Amino acid sequence: SNAFMSFSCSGAPKTIPPAWQCWAPVAIGQEPQGNIIGSGIFISPKGVLEHAGSVGLALIIWVLGGGVAALGSLCYAELGVTIPKSGGDYSYVTEIFGGLAGFLLLWSAVLIMYPTSLAVIALTFSNYVLQPVFPNCIPPYNASRILSMVLLLTWVNSSSVRWATRIQDIFTAGKLLALTLIIVVGFIQIFKGNYKELTPSNAFRFWMTPSVGHLALAFLQGSFAFSGWNFLNYVTEELVDPRRNLPRAIFISIPLVTFVYTFTNIAYFTAMSPHELLSSNAVAVTFGEKLLGYFSWVMPVSVALSTFGGINGYLFTSSRLCFSGAREGHLPSLLAMIHVKNCTPIPALLICCLATLIIMLVGDTYTLINYVSFINYLCYGVTIIGLIVLRWRKPKIFRPIKVNLLIPITYLAFWAFLLVFSLYSEPIVCGVGLIIILTGVPVFFLGVYWRNKPKCVNRLIGKAALCASLPSLLAPNQAGSCLRSLATPPSHGSPWAQAGQALLCFGQLFCTLLGTFASSHASVPMHLSCSEQPAPANTQGDILYAQRLNGQSPRD
Repeated sequence: SNAFMSFSCSGAPKTIPPAWQCWAPVAIGQEPQGNIIGSGIFISPKGVLEHAGSVGLALIIWVLGGGVAALGSLCYAELGVTIPKSGGDYSYVTEIFGGLAGFLLLWSAVLIMYPTSLAVIALTFSNYVLQPVFPNCIPPYNASRILSMVLLLTWVNSSSVRWATRIQDIFTAGKLLALTLIIVVGFIQIFKGNYKELTPSNAFRFWMTPSVGHLALAFLQGSFAFSGWNFLNYVTEELVDPRRNLPRAIFISIPLVTFVYTFTNIAYFTAMSPHELLSSNAVAVTFGEKLLGYFSWVMPVSVALSTFGGINGYLFTSSRLCFSGAREGHLPSLLAMIHVKNCTPIPALLICCLATLIIMLVGDTYTLINYVSFINYLCYGVTIIGLIVLRWRKPKIFRPIKVNLLIPITYLAFWAFLLVFSLYSEPIVCGVGLIIILTGVPVFFLGVYWRNKPKCVNRLIGKAALCASLPSLLAPNQAGSCLRSLATPPSHGSPWAQAGQALLCFGQLFCTLLGTFASSHASVPMHLSCSEQPAPANTQGDILYAQRLNGQSPRD
């Protein structure tokens, strides 16, 4: 395919090498610690408790949520080292089930999973910032949207990779400070004997009898806090010795995260009754106000730092998925382009930003969590079904890690229970997600599968691509220039000028998206060549997987 066609300043079409070579390696150290432990633990406790109906059952759901995440992680570890391609779920589903299934997963990730997660984290940031200002009521709708910081961090990520990674390093400390403080104060409360709500007689005193549907929704709320356990599979091509390091990351991170989340919730109940927790708009802030006295300001500041870093992390990693889709020809080639000077994936960032802003306007935090968690679990389950299908289709392929078949079967049994009863309990929220995914079917056949388009359609697409390529702003990724860009400090141009450039790119970008997907034989008028371009070079993961399929490399 010619998904990597771009336009240089001279107008000659060129082929884009893998776009992540310049900006992905700096992200790999952020994945395990920055994407699992995040803002979810400051949002989800209220939703879990609301649907569980008792303190004890809520704590059990948190522990079981960690166990389910561990089962899923082990399945992904086998897939990650058997199909050693970056791109995670998308790469595995595309390889096993074909282009349509992979495209639908990519479609749901670009339009639902990443933007909705970003919207939830952004709203959490604004709620925690505004809670001290509006202590006795819900913060105003407009204020919570204006303070979401999505536009600011999109500009930062578009301006400099170095700025984005430094923000991630600095603000990761915010979440660690907040959680450490909560757990330590919670243990002090327990040693003082303040654990009335945690005694068995009180912990399992139900103020409502939860139905099976309520339990499913409670798991959905808790699973949002665990989301991110599969992110390391997006960079398997960049891992050193993934056969050893991928399982090691799982065995260290999942139990640690489960411990932190469970004891954070225990700490909450040493200071608050279930009624107080359910009535709070910012649980950690209420906790700090009751126990920290004059230092209660530390809690909203720490949580705000954590969520600020979470927004930045999601924006930073979402462009990797867009690149993988463009590499397979499933997304416009423009989304694989980067800024010629800043070496940042501006088109992908702007698409994610726009989708996030739209979603923020149409739902509240806990409805959005149910929405995105349902779609997340749907994609996880399809990917793990792919593991079983791959075992059946290619039993002799070398698998550096091979889990017991009971692990994916157990996960899928829980997966089926969760999806069925979630859809039963929230048919509108979950149904909308399914409809959005299915809208990708006609888009796939029109934009991707239909290769022999009429010349007039190809000409229209070529003109749109030419208008949006912005020769002075976007260019094919060249590893050497990218590395030099990273080594030099960011430009000190006017912020208004840079914002104007971003807006210009935004408008030109949507011209291309309205022109739908890049054609394999799009004819480009004027001074551009119409000759067919060679397919992009295979990555190391592609080559290794092809050797395994052909039996040429039975061992790594």
